[in-house]
Amino acid sequence: QVQLVESGGGLVQPGGSLRLSCAASGNIFSIYNMNWYRQAPGKQRELVARITSAGSTNVANFVKGRFTISRDNAKNTVYLQMNSLKPEDTAVYYCNMIGRTDRADFASWGQGTQVTVSS
Repeated sequence: QVQLVESGGGLVQPGGSLRLSCAASGNIFSIYNMNWYRQAPGKQRELVARITSAGSTNVANFVKGRFTISRDNAKNTVYLQMNSLKPEDTAVYYCNMIGRTDRADFASWGQGTQVTVSS
């Protein structure tokens, strides 16, 4: 079983920055895609950014130029650097990882971390 633990959320003023982290633990053989999603109240969960095992990244248009995704394979950790935050970025942010343990494929989710952008 692979567990993901997120950290780094909080309250920030518009224009501010936050860095989210998500670390995976378990008998991990490899992690393919590492993803960040978010869900605002009353809205569907949406993909924010993705990074592949090769380091290729995709960032949603609504955060392009403001958010950056990165990963540390040695630590099985993914990061989301969020700059120039806007009130509409307020949401619960979830990490998601897809990979393989020593026994089977896995797709795991973090518990979510609240990001609130408000003055």
